[in-house]
Amino acid sequence: MAAQIIDGKAIAADVRKEVAADVKALQASHGLTPGLAVVLVGEDPASKVYVKNKAAQTVEVGMQSFEYKLPETTSEHEILTLVERLNASPEVHGILVQLPLPKHVNAEKVLNSIHPDKDVDGFHPTNVGRLWIGERALVPCTPTGSAILAKRAAPDLKGMNAVVIGRSNIVGKPMAALLLRESCTVTIAHSQTKDLPGVVREADLVIAAVGRPEMVKADWIKPGAIVIDVGINRVPSENGKTKLVGDVAYAECAEVAGAITPVPGGVGPMTIACLLQNTVVAAKIQKGIKD
Repeated sequence: MAAQIIDGKAIAADVRKEVAADVKALQASHGLTPGLAVVLVGEDPASKVYVKNKAAQTVEVGMQSFEYKLPETTSEHEILTLVERLNASPEVHGILVQLPLPKHVNAEKVLNSIHPDKDVDGFHPTNVGRLWIGERALVPCTPTGSAILAKRAAPDLKGMNAVVIGRSNIVGKPMAALLLRESCTVTIAHSQTKDLPGVVREADLVIAAVGRPEMVKADWIKPGAIVIDVGINRVPSENGKTKLVGDVAYAECAEVAGAITPVPGGVGPMTIACLLQNTVVAAKIQKGIKD
């Protein structure tokens, strides 16, 4: 039986509606309009499109959008000075520095200079620590979106055997922390895992985040399992162009899984929606407003 398709576009639209409602409530109750500042350094085409989409969606949900487009030659000191100015601005509640940064800039130094309460990417060590010890934290957007998608397929994840394939700081590790919060039993698998297919085969919930096109095959998937595909890979297509595929062999796995995300149209649309959600959370943290 074919799997339920988890529609990331529709669910992202739901999240944006919730964010817009939260923004209206904050404006009415506290006179507060959350603001998101995005810093783009250089002319990377994909980054430019992504930043444009972020700005448009920020305005759509009623928040303030601040864009800073800097030339490729901008020095690390100049970027750090801008971040410090944004840290001090009462109108800016979330700061995002778009990656990749030019090679002459230390990306880790720049990201760590963002105040933890304005770190809407959730990359600052303070937010990493808060997440793992169960405190209120700003959590990376992709794992947050992935968790929302999994809960749409199964609202109660408690007791599930979850396997996260990939151990990156951006997706794999925070994903595991979020699933622990949901009372899953979590395994983080990776390139050195012995009998990786066998480990995945035991999972009720699979999160694939390794960056290898269609690595996860149908015979890796337990019948009825939920499969969340975080991968976005460009591969050659039949017409000589390229196409996007995930880390999961979608067509064959959809015949075995109980629910599955497509690529594109699954996790991808959730990222900006969760960024907007994080900006609202950041504004509440800075104003001492509890959920």
